[in-house]
Amino acid sequence: MPKPELEFFRPDSIPWEPVAASPTVGVGGAGVRQKILSRDPETGDLTRLLRFDSGVETTETIAHDFWEEVWILEGELLDLGKRQTFTAGMYACRPPGMPHGPYRVPTACTTLEIRYRK
Repeated sequence: MPKPELEFFRPDSIPWEPVAASPTVGVGGAGVRQKILSRDPETGDLTRLLRFDSGVETTETIAHDFWEEVWILEGELLDLGKRQTFTAGMYACRPPGMPHGPYRVPTACTTLEIRYRK
């Protein structure tokens, strides 16, 4: 079944859940939480909010086998590999295999992330 049909709604009632660390799927671990807005259980395609607490630091460079689009809604991420800081309002479109991270989060950060396969 593809992602569900959803008309505008407030996702406040969707709980924040912890994200386990995994370099093939993305960042996770202590201080990283997600709110899944929609998901296709067959393909793994999803749209989510991802929240990093201030002080989170990841240790792995990440590369995955799906497309990923990310918009930083608030806060900032320091990409330690690229030695660049990305801030609220910035957007990324990453094809499968594109390396990114590891990250340091000096200021709590929330992103909107869309993942899909071709």
